Amino acid sequence: MSAPADSLRPELVEAVRSIARTLKRRDFETCVVGGAVRDMVSGRTPADVDLVTTATFDELTEVFPEVKIAGACFGVAHLRRNGFEFEIASARRERGSMDGRHPETVKFTRDLDEDALRRDFTVNAMRWDPLTGKIADPAGGLNDLARGLVRTVGVPEERFEEDYLRMLRAVRFACTLDFALEERTFAAIRALAPRCASLSGERIREEVTRMLTCRFPEKALRLLSETGILQAVLPEVAALKGVRQPKEFHPEGDVFEHTCLLLRHMVLPDELLAWSALLHDTGKPGTASADPDGRIRFFGHEDLGEKIVHAVAQRLHFSTAAKEAVAHAVRNHMRMASVREMKEAKLKKLVSEEHFGMELELHRLDCIACHGCMETFTFLVDHLSRTPQRALPEPLVMGRDLVAAGFSPGPAFKTVLDLVFDRQLAGEFPDRAAALEAACRLLRKNTAFPDNVKHNTP
Repeated sequence: MSAPADSLRPELVEAVRSIARTLKRRDFETCVVGGAVRDMVSGRTPADVDLVTTATFDELTEVFPEVKIAGACFGVAHLRRNGFEFEIASARRERGSMDGRHPETVKFTRDLDEDALRRDFTVNAMRWDPLTGKIADPAGGLNDLARGLVRTVGVPEERFEEDYLRMLRAVRFACTLDFALEERTFAAIRALAPRCASLSGERIREEVTRMLTCRFPEKALRLLSETGILQAVLPEVAALKGVRQPKEFHPEGDVFEHTCLLLRHMVLPDELLAWSALLHDTGKPGTASADPDGRIRFFGHEDLGEKIVHAVAQRLHFSTAAKEAVAHAVRNHMRMASVREMKEAKLKKLVSEEHFGMELELHRLDCIACHGCMETFTFLVDHLSRTPQRALPEPLVMGRDLVAAGFSPGPAFKTVLDLVFDRQLAGEFPDRAAALEAACRLLRKNTAFPDNVKHNTP
């Protein structure tokens, strides 16, 4: 069978053919391999184009002295040609695994079929010869592609024992491609899923993030749960199953179902929104209680949820910025319900926060996934349409202004400046002079500035 190259830019195809022709003159075969071939056959545009060659790394460097080492022991290199960066792997066979991640032995081979049969899934084991346009399919990937199946190459247990991450990758491919897990592949994952807990936090985070930001994140969460992987890598989310909610507010069902619905309704999610949606109610299992009349409550679940976010972020090695953004969203996701009662200054501060747009979208999803009441969301959208400039203005009064007015710096400064800034945001001062006069009056009334000074407004 021939693969259509229509989904590849002509200049990219020519760069690939240029590499293949150069190696062919030295009697080395070179093919496009893996996901790029799968996408070409499916009519998708590949994100990356990887190559496999019968040349060893040493032979590759003889032909292309400019090639850069990426993993010499695995024969992986990077080569730039005509402005494109390619990963080129020497054909190899692998045997066994020491730790569910690294093979016990790696040997290079001149047989490209042998290389294909050590790969993870049949739909990733096809290769395309750029010089002949022909597809080689030693593992039956074309058939599985037509049937919409993710199936391992060879015995599932052996493939997963070689690298536990392949179990997460199987789920990711199933939800990204909207495929099903082949029966034996699914059963093997169910049996081996607990071993995913031994994977590094970075590898887990990267795979789960890609699942959450794909076209079918709800499917990913359900598959993670059904295969047992969720319990191994995110027990905090697995704990949401069976946690009942008050039917008048959550007719959709338990907290897990609610979270699935949030993921279903995400539109073009980024990493921060996706993780915030996944973790926003993780505090509910630990705070569930019932009133004497039987009504279910989750007092303080947002505070416990914030702590859970920090624990998950530490375990999965989130960046500091991502951790803080998700924790802030989870801690504050309930405050949206009271925005219509907020004073103008507080509301202006809220909408000026760095990730307010993401948190507003989280609120929209939260509402859609339960009672469907959108009044607060509409109120905030209307507010933003009236005041599109979300950045806060420069404070009219600064600490240096109070020093210039004759006051000594102290703890009272911050309290006074915050109070005056809130009044500024509420539009109380016609100019800087009026704001400074109000600040000075506050400080003169009580230089010790007791706790009740907030009542001593001029």
